[in-house]
Amino acid sequence: QPIGALLLEHCKITKEEENVFSISFIEEPERKYCFECATEEQCQEWVEALRRASYEFLRRSLIFYRNEIQKMTGKDPLEQYGISEEARFQLGAHRQ
Repeated sequence: QPIGALLLEHCKITKEEENVFSISFIEEPERKYCFECATEEQCQEWVEALRRASYEFLRRSLIFYRNEIQKMTGKDPLEQYGISEEARFQLGAHRQ
């Protein structure tokens, strides 16, 4: 049974020990949760899955693939949705 839920925004995922990883929050560094897994492999899978699920990772991926599609087709794939100029989709943009 779940004992709670965490909103994983503005957080850092860190591999602590062989089977342990932690989640800490950038704006509240004293707020840190440690998780122990059954195996090293399971721990690594959790760490990678949580890192890939972050907003920043997904934003960078979108920008990368947007640029690749634009190189191949000569067209901005976001233009058809009217969002190509939004700051969050620009390479140098930061999260708001």
